[in-house]
Amino acid sequence: MVESKKQWKAWLYLAPALVLLAIFTVWPIINTVRMAFLENYSGLKAAGGATFQFGIGNFKKVLEYKKFVNCLKTTSLLCVATVPISTLLALLISVALNSIKPLQKLLQTIFFLPYVTNSIAIGMVFAAMFNIVGSFHGTQNELIATAGIVNNVIEFFGGTAVNWINSGSSYAANITVMIIYIVWNALPFKILILLGGLQSINKQYYDAAKVDGSTRSRILWRITVPLLSPMLAYVIITGFIGGFKEYTSIVGIFGATMGPPDDGGRLNTMVGFIYDALSTNSQGRASAAALILFGIILVVTLINLSVSKKNTHY
Repeated sequence: MVESKKQWKAWLYLAPALVLLAIFTVWPIINTVRMAFLENYSGLKAAGGATFQFGIGNFKKVLEYKKFVNCLKTTSLLCVATVPISTLLALLISVALNSIKPLQKLLQTIFFLPYVTNSIAIGMVFAAMFNIVGSFHGTQNELIATAGIVNNVIEFFGGTAVNWINSGSSYAANITVMIIYIVWNALPFKILILLGGLQSINKQYYDAAKVDGSTRSRILWRITVPLLSPMLAYVIITGFIGGFKEYTSIVGIFGATMGPPDDGGRLNTMVGFIYDALSTNSQGRASAAALILFGIILVVTLINLSVSKKNTHY
């Protein structure tokens, strides 16, 4: 009797959170699935009393749409390129931070700052760094051009300025900028997780390795990485999930055009494709694209889980 009374109180305390989850999480998911299977579903038409047949026509349209293939290619390329690079850099930086005693807390704070900074604001800063700008100056209205901070550094070391994000820039240059930004933006969270894992490793393993005369590289790959494998598996899986949802970083650098001015939409992603469909009141197509994206993320996550099980040591 006492136990049942405690359960009743527990459900009462949980009720507000459960209601909010049902309204803002569970119902939108159910409604998304419903709209995805209603042919050519449109919210405005539905409000006007239109009816829609049940079918998979929305999925066919999404898969046959040329822009969808380009969005999937860009999203996959960004994931494949950024997740391994950011994970490796985060591992090396975490090991270095864990070895530094003076100013360790200050350095941890500096590395973590990008994580709590708005992605759009960071993207605008990166856009300014890679942007080639021309402006009129002085009484003679002389045109003064600057190749941007990054190009100035390249030219300082004897290189040639590159058109990174302006009109006429190449797809390779655009992707390079995005990879640099996404890797830099992903580092703080991964460093935080890996550094926490490093600080929980028993120091006796390292003391034994030093007695045996093991080199630092051998200690890193034979002791640190295996003992960090659960954390590494976590950051890799979450990295792929976040990578497939990439959108705000591209908006921050290129704006709503999702690409250079002369080729808008070149760098559009899966999430951008969904937003574009919503903006044209094509909720059925947007819902179908969202379910396809969910399926891709689910498959990639299951593959990562399967691989990590064989290589993870608890």
